[in-house]
Amino acid sequence: MKNTAFNIATLAILLVFASCKKENNETFVSDADMAMSIPEVAPEEIIEETTEFLYITAPSGLSLRAYGNLQSEKLARMPYGTRVKVVAAEKNATMSVGGIKGGMDEIEFNHKKGFAFNGYLSKYFPPERNISAKGYASELAELFPEVVYTATVGGTVVAPSNTESIELPDAKWHEAFYMAQRLFDFPKEFTFPHPKGKNTDTIFDGKPKKGVWISQLEVTRADNELEKIEYVYGSEKYDSKVTIEKVGDVMKISKTELVK
Repeated sequence: MKNTAFNIATLAILLVFASCKKENNETFVSDADMAMSIPEVAPEEIIEETTEFLYITAPSGLSLRAYGNLQSEKLARMPYGTRVKVVAAEKNATMSVGGIKGGMDEIEFNHKKGFAFNGYLSKYFPPERNISAKGYASELAELFPEVVYTATVGGTVVAPSNTESIELPDAKWHEAFYMAQRLFDFPKEFTFPHPKGKNTDTIFDGKPKKGVWISQLEVTRADNELEKIEYVYGSEKYDSKVTIEKVGDVMKISKTELVK
């Protein structure tokens, strides 16, 4: 009888020990599996990959609207040069405004969420008034090392000339136009030329300054696509030409000035 009781007690102890060991083994394996299946990702890395900031390039500012169409309520007016956060980007061109194709991005401005036409949103911050082309290119290159600035001197001793250029990868025609207009100060009365139109088109300055002989915008197109935009200026002291053209995937803005 004693032997039987002893055997039963021994068996019970062994069962409890085996059960505890099994539970410990299962817990260890489960933790290991979880550690292998859930990679460690820093929150900052996720934010950097999913957050985008763009700049308003419309000279007169851009409307923030309640919904993703141009007829919805205006929530605010976002000034030129404002930096806004993109909440959700529209990748397809769903509309055209003044010859500029784009869609409505959901953005955040001054703690308000709404929609804005992304044709006037750019990754390149626009130039401030009176900044030099070299200074602007230098500031851009801090964020976009692929931006290139060059300057060359030519002409003769009697009539020297100088040319400076900025190359902007992946920029659009209208982005380059408004940058050039602000950097090289040609009349704001000249608006971005529509891609559709005659193969060659000359737009004259309606209000030329005193002493200016030539002030005009010359547009070259092919199959209703822009090929070149030039602002031509001439006076008694000097002639200049600002050229905007696309070279591969790069928009190139150049200004050549000839001193008389």
